[in-house]
Amino acid sequence: MYQLNFSDQALAELKKLPKLAQLGLMEAMSLIHPEELARGTEHMGKFSREGKTFYRLRTGEFRIYFEAGAESLFMHYILHQHSLADFVFRFKLPFTEETLIEQHQSFWKYLEGLKK
Repeated sequence: MYQLNFSDQALAELKKLPKLAQLGLMEAMSLIHPEELARGTEHMGKFSREGKTFYRLRTGEFRIYFEAGAESLFMHYILHQHSLADFVFRFKLPFTEETLIEQHQSFWKYLEGLKK
């Protein structure tokens, strides 16, 4: 069993979810075994970026991007499926915190306010 560690973004996203959804994500992450990381599964992909190996776990309506260490998993991002941030990260486009800000509803309200 791996120790689970979270980035600020992943922890903030996890805290937004209802308790049952939080438990579901935590359960999905805690069930990962080294053999699954090595061979992959239908719900887990693997890719390299800038010398790091990232894994993408699809669970429900979420996509969890993480790195695996010897004894721990570090969750970089928890993203909603079919979101712009998920698309950008999955297809290895430049990904910044601004991409996450753009997803927030207040960003789009702000842009609409500029039209007036």
